[in-house]
Formats: sequence, structure tokens, C-alpha cells
Amino acid sequence: MAKNLEKYSIIEICPIRNVVSRFGNKWSFLIILLLSENGSTRFGQLGKLIPDISTKVLSNTLRVLEADGLLKRTVFPEVPVRVEYELTDTGRSLVPIILSLTEWAQSHMASIMQHRKDFEGKEGQS
Repeated sequence: MAKNLEKYSIIEICPIRNVVSRFGNKWSFLIILLLSENGSTRFGQLGKLIPDISTKVLSNTLRVLEADGLLKRTVFPEVPVRVEYELTDTGRSLVPIILSLTEWAQSHMASIMQHRKDFEGKEGQS
């Protein structure tokens, strides 16, 4: 059993931790869903669709998603240069999973928020 647990404790060799750590932040799922809905999208347009993300965070998140093969970046040799992002087949294969997780979160959000409130109340009583 210890050997099985060890394979999950080292992020480099644990498939779940390794992959999810790369796109499991608060922006990646949203970017993937937006690209799924809008198709090929320019950087500036993504920024407008997510007004509370900084340019630096958007750029870094897109870079990680591109490095993992979830999206493709296309640079058009125009003046000014035009850059568009679109999901790859791998990225598109993730969309149903994100939608399922989103549906689960929406179904359970009220209960989760109540549990958090109850837990914080218990913490304050200790």
C-alpha cells in the first residue's frame, strides 16, 4: 500500500496531480470554455471576455495551456501582428469534463457554502 501511495505523492509521476496542477487554476477552465464557445479568439478579446484577469496572468495561463497541448497559438504576419488562440483536439476533449464539473458545482454550491459557514462557526467557538 505504501508503494501505491508513493506513486501519487510525487507530482512528476502522478498523472492526476501532474496534469491537474497545470490547468487546475481559476482561469484555465474559464479560458478553455471561452475558446470552446467562441472558437479561434484573439488575445485582446479574451481579455475583454474576462475583465478581472490581468494581462500578465492571461498571458501566463495561455502559455501553460499551449505548452500542455490544450490550445494552439497562431501568429499572423500582419501589421500589427495578430495572435489567435484555439483549442486543440486534446483541449476540446477536456470540455465535457469541465462542463460536468461545472454542473456538479452548481448543483452542490448552496450545500457547500452552508457547510463552510457551519464549519467557520464551529471554528469560532473553539
